[in-house]
Amino acid sequence: MTMSAPTPTLSVRGLRVGSPFTELLHGISFDIAAGERVGLIGESGSGKSLTATSVMGLLPETLTATGTVYLNGVADDLLTAPERRLNQLRGNTMAMVFQEPMTALNPLMRVGAQVAEIMTAHHTENGRRRARQRAVELLALVKLSNPAETALALPHQLSGGQRQRVMLAMAMANDPELLLCDEPTTALDVTVQAEVLKLIGNLVADRGTALLLITHDIAVVAEVCQRVLVMYQGEIVEDGPVGRVLTAPQHPYTQKLIADSDLSSVDDRGRLHTRPVIGTPRVADSRLSRVHTDATAVPILPPHRAAHQRLELGGPRVIFNEVAGAPTISVRDLSRQYRRHGGGVFALAPTVHGLRDVSFDIAAGQRFGIVGESGSGKSTLMRILCVLDQPTSGTVDVLGQPIRGASERQLRDFRSRVQIVFQDPMGSLDPRMRVRDIVAEPLRHVGRTETLARVEAQLAAVGLDADVMHRYPHQFSGGQRQRISIARALITRPRVLVADEAVSALDVSVRAQVLNLLADLVDEYQLTLVFVSHDLAVIRHLCDTVAVISDGRIVECGPTADVYDSPLHPYTQQLVSATPSVDALARRSVTSSSSASRAPVKKP
Repeated sequence: MTMSAPTPTLSVRGLRVGSPFTELLHGISFDIAAGERVGLIGESGSGKSLTATSVMGLLPETLTATGTVYLNGVADDLLTAPERRLNQLRGNTMAMVFQEPMTALNPLMRVGAQVAEIMTAHHTENGRRRARQRAVELLALVKLSNPAETALALPHQLSGGQRQRVMLAMAMANDPELLLCDEPTTALDVTVQAEVLKLIGNLVADRGTALLLITHDIAVVAEVCQRVLVMYQGEIVEDGPVGRVLTAPQHPYTQKLIADSDLSSVDDRGRLHTRPVIGTPRVADSRLSRVHTDATAVPILPPHRAAHQRLELGGPRVIFNEVAGAPTISVRDLSRQYRRHGGGVFALAPTVHGLRDVSFDIAAGQRFGIVGESGSGKSTLMRILCVLDQPTSGTVDVLGQPIRGASERQLRDFRSRVQIVFQDPMGSLDPRMRVRDIVAEPLRHVGRTETLARVEAQLAAVGLDADVMHRYPHQFSGGQRQRISIARALITRPRVLVADEAVSALDVSVRAQVLNLLADLVDEYQLTLVFVSHDLAVIRHLCDTVAVISDGRIVECGPTADVYDSPLHPYTQQLVSATPSVDALARRSVTSSSSASRAPVKKP
């Protein structure tokens, strides 16, 4: 007697999504079984989020969907079901965790009440009092410390990782059959990301929930999922067990994604491998970052690891980099303190230490990385180096000039020699200005003809054609906008370039292109690079020296390879161990998939 396969929790057949002008999803089909954890990966614009919003019935009115989407036990096709029926299913039978919780949470409502509202709306708890008690239990389930106090907090009073845990508690409140997570860890630090991914995996495994995890990060899929769907230009181009897909990818696009994700794979010039997809058109932002020139590159001064002094057992390791000649940047005993508002009528506002007695030197031509989690002090340090903030105490000399107490005239000259590239180019580019005016804005006392010539040359240097000068920022992809930001930063021919999380918002292939571009330009323009990031893999690839910052202090500093391969401070060890490795995860996935059963997990 032949046993029929169990009905999948989610069944998608022939899903097409389009506008009156173009088709965006081209008839995709897939199933997810009960308890199965499936990853959906691809670059921005590939159709990942459209797939999730189609399943949830949240497509904008300008788009239409055809095909069928069925949930186990639900007779209605979700694509044609009335809104009232979809409202009954959302948050109950199926739930979704979005990328940015601040846009999904009500900013004026306490988070405990928001979790409770999910249960009272679907009548899964008897009364508001019981729902609020259950909300606290759910906040404890997602590993939030002091859940009763957290329940009384407003969203802005929580960190990004805490807000994402609240969203997960809301999604799991009614024990859904299907959980969709759309880029749930993109904005999180490496250790918080590891905690949230482990939490998601444990919750869905314990409850037998079907999971669709959407991301552009292959390592995230390898950490949580059993199976992976690879999406490219609105089509699923590969489907298989995670271990097999990561170790033996079949489709050229999958091969490209994996190659672009591996920041340890470089050519003989130390540049990341970036290659177009075979047999597919090459779009503007997928070309190689720039043509190699024969321009003489400045020799990178080798950093020297000084003797390390341990102040106390397990305490910070104080480092002064030894540099040849006068350092380009010299920081001594730098501290920055803030007063936090809200201390009460008669109570003193508490003091927050953004930086504590930070000291280091950066040599000319050095690629200096600053790594740490949100709230560690790295962005505060970056702002002080760029004179966007002033220290409470200590000294900072940049290019031989003390920046504390500098006159406005001195600062104008300083800002032409020290430029910054921000994390979000859309937030730093004026949406009402054309590209030519954005890039030319830092130039002063330069004629119009020379200005246009320099703008065109600078755009060419970052791999953009001259015809982009007349367009606006919204008409470009994220990678192209970041190239525009880099062109604007370099138009004044600075000596120091500060990059604040400059690639954290980019897809893996675009990230590889921008990192190659930065490395080429640093050499060609003889720049000193200060690169601020929470991504250890990016810092390891790009920087020759790294400073690890925690709680406002530099706890470890030295040559990047030494610090990463033999971390001495517990915080550095924690960061390194929390960084996912695609190769290690692939090997583990192969082992687990060969020994684990595909039988669905029964709910308790």
